[in-house]
Amino acid sequence: MTPRVHYNIIQQILSRKQLSQAMPGETAWSRVSVSPEPAAEHSTTFAVPAVSDALTLSSLSLEALRNASAHRTRRFELVRLSRPVPVLRRGQHFDVVIKFNEQRPFDLEKDSLRLVFSFGQNPNAVKGTQGVVSILNDSSECWPVHDGRWYGRLKNSDSNETELEIRPSADAPIGVWRLKVETGVKEESSAIPKVYEHKEQIYLLFNPWVKDDATFMEKQALLDEYVLQDVGKIWVGTYQSHWGRQWVFGQFDKAVLPAAMFVLERANLDPTIRGNPIAISRAISKLVNSNDDAGVLVGNWSGNYAAGTAPGAWTGSVKILEQYHSTKQPVQFGQCWVFAGVTTTICRALGLPSRVVTNLVSAHDSNASLTVDKYFDYNSRPLDTGDSIWNFHVWNEAWMARPDLPKGYGGWQAIDATPQETSDGVYQCGPASLQAIRQGSVGFKYDVQFLISSVNADVVYWKQDPTAEIGYRRMNASTAEVGRKILTKQANVFDATGQADMEDITWLYKAKEGSQLERSTMYNAARGSTNARRYLLQPGEAREDLVFTLNDLDKINVGDKFEINVTIKNEVDDARTLDVTLCASSVYYNGVEANLIKKAAGKFKIRPRGRDVLRLEVTPTEYLPKLVEYGMMKIFAVATVLETKQTWAAEDDFQIVKPKISVKVPEKVVAKQVSSLEFTLKNPLKTTLHNCKLQYEGPHVLTSNVTIDMDDIGPEEEITVKGDVTPVRKGKFGLVAVFSSDELHDVTGSASVENMQVEDGSRTGASTAAASGHACVFCLAAAVLERRPGCERPTTLHPLEGAGRSVHGGLNRCPLEMESGSQAMTTEVGLVFSTAETWNATFENNSTEEMNSFYFYQTEQVTVLWILFVLIVLGNSAVLAALLLDSKGRKSRMNFFIMHLAFAGK
Repeated sequence: MTPRVHYNIIQQILSRKQLSQAMPGETAWSRVSVSPEPAAEHSTTFAVPAVSDALTLSSLSLEALRNASAHRTRRFELVRLSRPVPVLRRGQHFDVVIKFNEQRPFDLEKDSLRLVFSFGQNPNAVKGTQGVVSILNDSSECWPVHDGRWYGRLKNSDSNETELEIRPSADAPIGVWRLKVETGVKEESSAIPKVYEHKEQIYLLFNPWVKDDATFMEKQALLDEYVLQDVGKIWVGTYQSHWGRQWVFGQFDKAVLPAAMFVLERANLDPTIRGNPIAISRAISKLVNSNDDAGVLVGNWSGNYAAGTAPGAWTGSVKILEQYHSTKQPVQFGQCWVFAGVTTTICRALGLPSRVVTNLVSAHDSNASLTVDKYFDYNSRPLDTGDSIWNFHVWNEAWMARPDLPKGYGGWQAIDATPQETSDGVYQCGPASLQAIRQGSVGFKYDVQFLISSVNADVVYWKQDPTAEIGYRRMNASTAEVGRKILTKQANVFDATGQADMEDITWLYKAKEGSQLERSTMYNAARGSTNARRYLLQPGEAREDLVFTLNDLDKINVGDKFEINVTIKNEVDDARTLDVTLCASSVYYNGVEANLIKKAAGKFKIRPRGRDVLRLEVTPTEYLPKLVEYGMMKIFAVATVLETKQTWAAEDDFQIVKPKISVKVPEKVVAKQVSSLEFTLKNPLKTTLHNCKLQYEGPHVLTSNVTIDMDDIGPEEEITVKGDVTPVRKGKFGLVAVFSSDELHDVTGSASVENMQVEDGSRTGASTAAASGHACVFCLAAAVLERRPGCERPTTLHPLEGAGRSVHGGLNRCPLEMESGSQAMTTEVGLVFSTAETWNATFENNSTEEMNSFYFYQTEQVTVLWILFVLIVLGNSAVLAALLLDSKGRKSRMNFFIMHLAFAGK
């Protein structure tokens, strides 16, 4: 007979006849509601006698620790609390252990057992928000293909304990689920079942390791980075000068997953679409900013952050999400990279593969024209039009299938939580298929045209002219200025102090700049937009006698002078008269002008076929008082040829480079021991820095963000600040530091911290641990016993658990009790051993989360050890007897040595 694991939709609908509150005097096992829907205004609850022979459930364990290993969720701190919280991934089976009061095993032929998993306010099996699992077979049968339903089977049943395997559907909603168990007798199918309501929350996440999940990623090694990596880099700066700023995503922190669920609740998504990564990612892009729905972060680009935390002072997402969840109020303040960092944290916590992307020279197209239009008045003064060019802009990509689009548009999708322009009436952006962006397919959802402009808009310069048809005459255009380089962190590569982990992904967004394919893509996109046809396709001036070049600046060290240089070449045989304006301003990184630093204007003549260079020098005394955060500068030049009305304009952005924080880490950093750090910084300014603060953070190195208030720093003074770290486990981790003051912001530094084992147990391997005398012999003996996880008495101690913490993964505790916070544990017989983590952690695999676990037993341990002891004693006694009864009475040095060795063995 073909193996079957089966239930039908009718059973699931009927299962909604759930228990309601009991009337006074009735027990929990005999409660039932007559209505499958929420009680109406005049509904009545009746007490119905329960089935007398049905099994009575006494306890239920979702085996949070054991399931976490298989589901790659073991690093979640929620799983490793004293009362572990189940964190599971959909589409993958997990174990449930049930104990019954009756002294008999569960019988498939006689007993009925049904588990009802519910999500949302009004769970419905037909709509996918309820999973009803009837246990109809044993584990010898194969799992069926994924068909949108939940399945279960009997794994083991002995005495009064039953072990089940449950597999959620691969498209189940993401969030917190509830569980109810119903027991009955098959012969009495019309009777009311006994019901047990499990109070524990169950977190269900996306599962990109399962093919039937919409987030499935075929190259699964990449998931070590895009789901499991909790520290990364966000590239910031200008095209000429950019660097990777470390960011602590911290998605496994105990505060993050509840905060992520709170964010989804505020999105008010219909529960039926909570399993759709398209809807989830779009909701995240809306809720990470606070513009519409009191979301996570308040954006601020003004430079005034007195009411909150300066965006440059954040080092990671955990503190932001923790504050948001606890206060239920938006956190102040964020900018694009902070929005992107928090978005990555939420996506990875939910199991949605995500990465941070930086676009160097990013366009903000406010009128859907596929151009950034720069307007100047008669006197060459720039006019504000809403369009702008950001020195850099940061957004996210999330990986998912796109069944709503034609085939081939799945994979990486761009989402942007920074509030720039509204989409469907609110500030949200994406998901936009990268393939659609590259091909110019503006008709595909969502916000593809806006992203095309961001990475490939033409920059068009206009000057006021009453004779022109639209009142402005097009001067010149640049087709290669926007989207100069698009960067992300390379998967599974980390360079704490350099750029070796930078990956250029510009080619994913557009063809080679200036190529025929790149231009064709823009024209294809323009055909789908009225404004784009009006602006992008409008021809420029045909006659150009002079060629202008604005020489780009790379980077300037703070305190150095710089020059604006414009080279002009006359290509005709007549002299020309020029009206030229050169200007230098400090700007915020989003392109908005902060302060005008220096401006020069005038007329001059250039000789026939001549070449000239115009120069404007800017000194430190001119720019330092007007410098704003991040040290961004903009220079621009405008020139008009009076004889021909040829007009030219160009601009360039560069950065005044600030010093880095030097972070000194001891050569030897030992897990669970305090180590000292040194942070060294030199004030580059000739003015005193006030309200100085240093923050540093690192997952697995620190339990939380550390802030140090510092004294004022004098002009050009170098200071050193000391700090401490206590690494929680062995491994190599990143440490991020940020300095801020009233006069100088966003001074960063980082270091790599490599933690060793606890010193007394630093050697690896079971044999080495045993030889050193620090491995628990009970643990070693238990490891030899090949008894599978999930049997009656195991207790799991995972390598990631802190010293002094024993995590209960089974039903009975191990006799070994560890003192909280200590590095030793004592058995009931008074023997002292080092923590199991000392040698157990050597088996860690941070990439795959497939950790080895060791199971501790009571009777079996003592039995095995006593057998070994007796065998050794008997063997040595036999050797002694043979030597003493030697009939020939031969004496030799060898016999003497063997005899004394046998005595020592006893």
